[in-house]
Amino acid sequence: MTQASRPSRPDASMTLLVEVMEKPLDAGYAEAARRREAGETPSRGAGTLLLVLVAVLLGLMTVTAAQQLRAPSEGPSAREVLEQEITDRQATADSLREQATALNGEIEDLQSEALSVTDRGLLDQLRLDGVVTGATAVSGPGLQVTLSDSSADLGADVAVSDTRVQAVDLQTVVNALWASGAEAISVGGQRLTSLSAIRHAGEAILVDLVPLPGPSYVVSAVGDPEDMQAAYARTGAPAYTQLLSTEWGIGSSMSTVDEIELPSVGGQGLRYAEPVEPDPEVEESQEENP
Repeated sequence: MTQASRPSRPDASMTLLVEVMEKPLDAGYAEAARRREAGETPSRGAGTLLLVLVAVLLGLMTVTAAQQLRAPSEGPSAREVLEQEITDRQATADSLREQATALNGEIEDLQSEALSVTDRGLLDQLRLDGVVTGATAVSGPGLQVTLSDSSADLGADVAVSDTRVQAVDLQTVVNALWASGAEAISVGGQRLTSLSAIRHAGEAILVDLVPLPGPSYVVSAVGDPEDMQAAYARTGAPAYTQLLSTEWGIGSSMSTVDEIELPSVGGQGLRYAEPVEPDPEVEESQEENP
């Protein structure tokens, strides 16, 4: 015979509901009720002490994090790193510019040596074109115009940027010198060509992407000093620089120089011009009629 199976409770499938009905209190509440009935005093010292310790620990962690965030960094700041990178890149650019100038000088020497024998007229034309395009270093008498930032305090109504030399101020002087017969011009030691640009980048003045150191900016022009000075006086530049001095305290001066040396900018690449293919008929006529 098999042992009879024990009959199951009819509510066996409702265990959760049975627990809720039979034991409505949580075990912790039941224990607290038992202690109160037995007259025992519940001990809360351990819980309070633990809470105090946790609060102190959190406070120390918060203070430490705040001090670390506000403490100055021992390493270089982002501004210092950027300034150093700019200085390094500028030094590299200056070195490459010097190398390019030296190589252009060697090319000119070899070109002069070759053409001085075969085609003297072409050599003279190339030298003249080099002066105009800035590919050839030049020297000679001329004028120097200097513009300087103002050092005077003109009051709160005048912005600091207004008391500094602007790119448009140098453009005005340069254009007046070209109109006065200048044969070659440099601004802050940077030779100007037909492709040169004088513009602002933030607070810096750039000539062909080269920043000019202030607070004084020297514009040098090679040409006949007396003729240029007379022609310059008839332009609008003197009145313009006088206005800069009167309104914003920007200084300006002009002087004649016996010898001005302007550097070369190297060879100028052609963007649109192409060599003309020789015409056979023209060559035949030249051979027949030398």
